[in-house]
Amino acid sequence: MKSTKITPQIQRALADIQKQYPVVQAIFDEISAHGGRVFYVGGMVRDLLLGIPIKDVDIEVHGMPLEELEALLKRFGEVNLVGKSFGVLRYSGLDIDWAVPRSDTAGRKPEVTLDHTMNIKDAFSRRDLTMNAMGIDVKTGDLLDPFGGQEDIEAKRLRAPNAESFKEDPLRFFRVMQFMSRFEMEPTDELDAICRQMDVSAVSRERIEDEFAKMLLKSKRPSLGIRWLQKIGRLSLILPELAATVGTVQGKDYHPEGDVFEHTMQALDAAAQLKYENDHIKLIALYAALCHDLGKPTTTKVAPDGKVTSIGHAEQGYHLARSMLKRITHNKELIDSVSKLVKYHMSPLQFIDNEAGIAAYKRLANKLAPHASLALLADLSLADKRGRNSEGPEPLTTDFSDIELFRKKADEAHVLQAVEKPILQGKDIADLVEPGPKMGELLRRAYELQIDEGIADPETLRRRLVEIMHDN
Repeated sequence: MKSTKITPQIQRALADIQKQYPVVQAIFDEISAHGGRVFYVGGMVRDLLLGIPIKDVDIEVHGMPLEELEALLKRFGEVNLVGKSFGVLRYSGLDIDWAVPRSDTAGRKPEVTLDHTMNIKDAFSRRDLTMNAMGIDVKTGDLLDPFGGQEDIEAKRLRAPNAESFKEDPLRFFRVMQFMSRFEMEPTDELDAICRQMDVSAVSRERIEDEFAKMLLKSKRPSLGIRWLQKIGRLSLILPELAATVGTVQGKDYHPEGDVFEHTMQALDAAAQLKYENDHIKLIALYAALCHDLGKPTTTKVAPDGKVTSIGHAEQGYHLARSMLKRITHNKELIDSVSKLVKYHMSPLQFIDNEAGIAAYKRLANKLAPHASLALLADLSLADKRGRNSEGPEPLTTDFSDIELFRKKADEAHVLQAVEKPILQGKDIADLVEPGPKMGELLRRAYELQIDEGIADPETLRRRLVEIMHDN
């Protein structure tokens, strides 16, 4: 088995982890004293080799039955047994998984067999990809790499250590998708062939959602995973609404980059490269970029003179985005936010072209509320315009004066990040109408007047409201 010493850089990173969790070294020493052998394993080893900060620590203990490991850990504190049936323990207060070698049967509810005597190669062979099938011996500092994972990382290659066991877990199909995007690596022809045939119908929506979130949030080029789905012929199964954009033509004057699918992939990568306040907002923005032109396949018309139009595609896209996202996530807030952004994604450029007034910006902000903002809509518009590179798949990095002007106007209207707050509340009109539906309707009318007529003074707005009530 291939074994090499870890680099000084990795040694320092591991030393930092042990400083963060001082009790860990004492646990290591105790395991070693009882004949156990401890390895750092899985994604953390991969990330150490890639120079990526470590968030999750995974430890595998060989030569010690799970019950003995559990008893040993309990001497240091409370042990969480939630994953015990899978051979995984968690020591409370430490973000670390402690496991013993295991083998699994196929299916959504695999039978797990724990075997602390299993050799390292067999133990690592159950992992999804070679880059995740490595371990670092805690005591010696040796990197154990039975399947050539380090070489595959250097070659930017995704490969299964065991083709047969890979097929047993359909979630791995989606892991390949997100790893492609995150690490910009290519599957081998063998892995592509396996993934073309895998039945992924049993993968739960929650697990699919997790893999899509990792792909979108942790990648500079999330399009790579989506392009791979198209390459191996699985896009129409996973995202049929998006698959319909393949081959949908666009006018070359506005879209020299190619069909709607190519534009969407570039826009998605452009959105991924913008800065966001937090991951929740970023996820909304990237899903919006992925969905923004889903309405074009059913609305695109080519005139006899060759002119291409897609009238109504934003409204059609609103419904298709909701349909597609409901197969990925249960998160209603996310679906509502994304679909609204899709519905109004043409508005920034239309507002500038039509020289829209302040009230129009306030009304648009209100339509997007409460989960999306004009700032996020401007980000989507920027990604849309940057996704038009005719020279290759990378998006443009250009800034556009019309989008900057849209941001400026929205800011001047004080609605770039949030809606304008209503200046009248129920208590302010309690003498005019009793609480209930009529009061709600009157407050809605008051807010419309506030926006449309630019009224900022509560007394002025109240008088204006009374006038209208008398007129009616």
